[in-house]
Amino acid sequence: MDLTSLFILAGLGAFHGLNPAMGWLFAVALGLQERSRTAVLRALPPIVLGHAGSVLATLALVSAARLAAPPRIVTYGVAALVAGFGVWRLLRRHRHRRTGMRVNAWQLAGWSFLMSTAHGAGLMVVPVTLHEGDGAAALASQSLVATATHALAMLATTTVVALVVYDRLGVAVLRRAWFNLDLAWAVALIGAGAFVALS
Repeated sequence: MDLTSLFILAGLGAFHGLNPAMGWLFAVALGLQERSRTAVLRALPPIVLGHAGSVLATLALVSAARLAAPPRIVTYGVAALVAGFGVWRLLRRHRHRRTGMRVNAWQLAGWSFLMSTAHGAGLMVVPVTLHEGDGAAALASQSLVATATHALAMLATTTVVALVVYDRLGVAVLRRAWFNLDLAWAVALIGAGAFVALS
């Protein structure tokens, strides 16, 4: 995997780390509830691991398809899936269910896996990895490197954001200064799908 791909994967990880729906808001809420900075930090690794599990599962499914089907069919299929998911997110109003705040690490990881899957987190990583690697071993190695790069960047970003919000800004900053990341995410998915189809 080349350096450009790694930078893109890290950038996508940072983008996910900035998005409150990907977990830092949940970590901050747990910290505020327990009045503990440690609770914020304790919540972040399971959240990132759940996210990484979703990304890795998506990459594994696409890798299996690449081994079983002609490359052009997989490329157009991925393009349609990514862009279609972006259109669906653009048209659908998201109503996140309220989640109980007494959770352990496994529950946090499971919640993060489901939330990341619902947001199509792994789908955004697929276009970066689609034309790299050949053969089962290369695809498996590529998927692990891509997931690790993405997850480490997400962990670094979400840790900084969670601590800044918890220590300095408070969650009220979301009402004053936050822009619609769900809209940006939907548009980015559509753009990534179009890029894959045209590349």
